[in-house]
Amino acid sequence: MTAALLDALRAIVGAPQVLTDGDLSAWEVDWRKRYRGKALAVVRPASTAEVAAVVRACAAHGASIVPQGGNTGLVGGAVPDASGTQVVLSLQRLNRIREIDAANLTMTVEAGCVLQGVQEAAAAQGLLFPLSLAAEGSCTIGGNLATNAGGTQVLRYGNARELCLGLEVVTPDGEVWDGLSGLRKDNTGYDLRDLYIGSEGTLGIITAAVLKLHPQPAAQVTALAAVPTLEQAVGLLQLAQAKLGAGLTGFEVMGAFALELVAKHFPQLRQPLPPSPWTVLLEQSDTESAEHARGLFDAMLEAALERGLITDAVVAESLEQSRSLWHLRESIPLAQAEEGLNIKHDISVPVSRIPAFVASTDAQIAQRFPGARLVNFGHLGDGNLHYNVQAPEGVGAAAFLREHEAAVNALVYDAVLAHGGSISAEHGIGALKRDELPRRKSPVALQLMRAIKHALDPANRMNPGRVIAP
Repeated sequence: MTAALLDALRAIVGAPQVLTDGDLSAWEVDWRKRYRGKALAVVRPASTAEVAAVVRACAAHGASIVPQGGNTGLVGGAVPDASGTQVVLSLQRLNRIREIDAANLTMTVEAGCVLQGVQEAAAAQGLLFPLSLAAEGSCTIGGNLATNAGGTQVLRYGNARELCLGLEVVTPDGEVWDGLSGLRKDNTGYDLRDLYIGSEGTLGIITAAVLKLHPQPAAQVTALAAVPTLEQAVGLLQLAQAKLGAGLTGFEVMGAFALELVAKHFPQLRQPLPPSPWTVLLEQSDTESAEHARGLFDAMLEAALERGLITDAVVAESLEQSRSLWHLRESIPLAQAEEGLNIKHDISVPVSRIPAFVASTDAQIAQRFPGARLVNFGHLGDGNLHYNVQAPEGVGAAAFLREHEAAVNALVYDAVLAHGGSISAEHGIGALKRDELPRRKSPVALQLMRAIKHALDPANRMNPGRVIAP
């Protein structure tokens, strides 16, 4: 059966695009190096028709499929298991931009398009595709939609879901649903688009999408502000929203230890403000002019100083300076990796409850795991924190992870739910949080999710073992 399936796959996509030998770690190992699987084959189709044919061949031979984009996920949802029986279906060769409709403010792209390439193609037309995240140089649009990616501009533009108008999807039976509509209003039954977005490849394979574009802003202003407490950071957010309105496109918070790690591992990156308990990165986009943008921004910062919300601030005076400020924020995960293995949490809590959540959870962590270091940063503007726990100084990171990860997770997730939050804000469930989901999701919600999975993929061929336990 295996030989027959491999022959069928080679006939569909060509023998060079069916990889079975050599180093396949680029497809079999996840980005965090926590999950290592073994694929029956890595198949690299170049069109939607080839994807559909591959799915039909796998269905005929009873093989399950793991769809994969840029393999930059953080929850182990895009690599095969260790059985050696799963087919990894890489979408990276589906990388064409099919159309840009400037009047409709839409772009139709294939799933393997790299996010940064999509951003650049939009910019070349004087338009903006605002989804932005640290992995944008390697993550793909199909993966962004399959995980409903978030990033740094959700505050203004929303998650990937809000930036997609239509999809093309290959079903588990190998049929193609052409839902590539550029319509903003289409009230004709169940919203299949929203069903597939965020499904992590468990219901079908996204092969193309119609993306929503925006006009390029006339100007952007970026600043760092030192903030004594998280309560004052929330106050600053409220002030910025009141003064800047929809122009506030970014509002990131960084704890003192997070920036200490950046200074330790990347000393060449200049930090323009003295150390502070919390530092906020703000960005405003303006549709009028640089002068108008700077005037609004300066007035907002002056009001923040008068109200005692911030103790210091620095405003970027050039695009290069703006990029350097963002580079500080984006270097935190890299600095953490240099420091050693850590226990990551991608959680969301209502913005109003974030100070109480952090205070109470910090205290519990300190009591139960003395010396544990908290790397707390994230998208305060939309309530998404990366609440990460690093081993105590001098304690082996791997041993700390092995001995305490389950207990730390339980403590953090209990606190998240107690404050009305979610255990996954933007990374998804994948394999990492699959067994945690039944303990944290309502039974009715889980029943509905299982019913949808069974209805669309009754043979459990699409990314089995991810999101929903078999």
